Amino acid sequence: MSHDIYSNPLISRYASREMARLWSPQRRIATWRRMWVALAESEKELGLNISDEQINQLKANIDNIDFEAAAGYERDLRHDVMAHVHAYGDVCPDARGIIHLGATSCYVTDNADLVLLREGLELVRNRLVQVIDALGKFAAEYRDLPCLGFTHLQPAQPTTVGKRATLWCYDLVLDLEELEHRISKLRFRGVKGTTGTQATFLSLFEGDHSKVEELDRLVTEKLGFEESYAVTGQTYSRKVDAQIIGVLSGIAQSANKTGSDMRILQSRKELEEPFEKNQIGSSAMAYKRNPMRSERMCSLARFVMSLQSSADQTFANQWLERTLDDSANRRLTIPQAFLAVDAVLILFQNITDGLVVYPKTIEKHLNEELPFMATEEILMAGVQAGGDRQELHEQIRVHSQEAARQVKEHGEANDLLERLRNDPSFKGVDLSGTLDGRRFVGRAPEQVDSFVANIVQPIRERYAGMTADLSGEVTV
Repeated sequence: MSHDIYSNPLISRYASREMARLWSPQRRIATWRRMWVALAESEKELGLNISDEQINQLKANIDNIDFEAAAGYERDLRHDVMAHVHAYGDVCPDARGIIHLGATSCYVTDNADLVLLREGLELVRNRLVQVIDALGKFAAEYRDLPCLGFTHLQPAQPTTVGKRATLWCYDLVLDLEELEHRISKLRFRGVKGTTGTQATFLSLFEGDHSKVEELDRLVTEKLGFEESYAVTGQTYSRKVDAQIIGVLSGIAQSANKTGSDMRILQSRKELEEPFEKNQIGSSAMAYKRNPMRSERMCSLARFVMSLQSSADQTFANQWLERTLDDSANRRLTIPQAFLAVDAVLILFQNITDGLVVYPKTIEKHLNEELPFMATEEILMAGVQAGGDRQELHEQIRVHSQEAARQVKEHGEANDLLERLRNDPSFKGVDLSGTLDGRRFVGRAPEQVDSFVANIVQPIRERYAGMTADLSGEVTV
């Protein structure tokens, strides 16, 4: 690795080997060559003068790519596709004359991109399933551990640690549904010609429209797609790119939301992300255990979200049948969106797998607020004991305000229950179980059970065995 030129940290620090290889020059150009092979095979099957020997030579050299030779051609020709046509021809001299026959550059670039996009989405999907599985396990483990709920970032009715985790998990489930939809709807550009009219291929096949249609179908099938886009200009619609980046942005949004929640809870010492034995939290404050992984996840997620506008603008500014101002932008936006989401999900899984929960701290925080949470129940009990609802409401209000004042102004403990015990108006009310948080979580544990059984488990079963060989290390 050279240290005197910029190195993309998505490659050097964050993304997996699988995702980095997917967007490598080797993989891209080899996929171009697969396009040329499929085109030659299909043209031969439909009667063009192409020999088996030529096709076999092309097949034998798919991965035999001389990048230096191609770079030399590109310096002269100023055209990346034609540079690789010539470089391919150098190692396939017998087939040189039929490489790229009838095709435009976008035949190889766009179709190859669609192959890579599909594989990238499948990699993201598998990682997403891993995180859903991990969050499902975490939710089940802490299904009935009461904790303080928050609305407006202010203490609110209690929930459970597991129920909160289902909220994080369900966001990802919705992302998975959208991702599956995009994979199912992804099509091939196919063989459409220079402006999408297939005019060159119609000429090649001497005006036989059926053969042109069959050529499109054959090539599409050979590359593993069920269908191609019904119509295109020179390129497939960049609306597709915007939709795909939109899915990745959605995953990033979910990760950012969960990461932010975790950072808040870590600041309250209610839970903690994994922390290595020799890890340093702060270069200055040696005691600190900063939420660095959650912060990094949010940071990378923010980057992915920012790419959505770039894809939107690229689509919006495609003029007529084709303009090249998409090219440089897509070279940056698409691979980096996938690499960054890959890194986000690696972090997400690592954090979830290693989350440490501190029940005593959670209980302490809950008990500080529970007296306020219990006031409605106490009011109803007082009425049932023969009290006047309006008078009891006023007493609770007065006592609550004073208890809150003592907490806020003097740092005292919440003594609301003691005040109510000493008030004759509540002498018939049993306050002994008021600080049991489980009384106030409603159906949260049962909701967790239902969510894991009906939402998470079918996903686990649907993708059983598909995520086992994924790599991914977290660097600090």
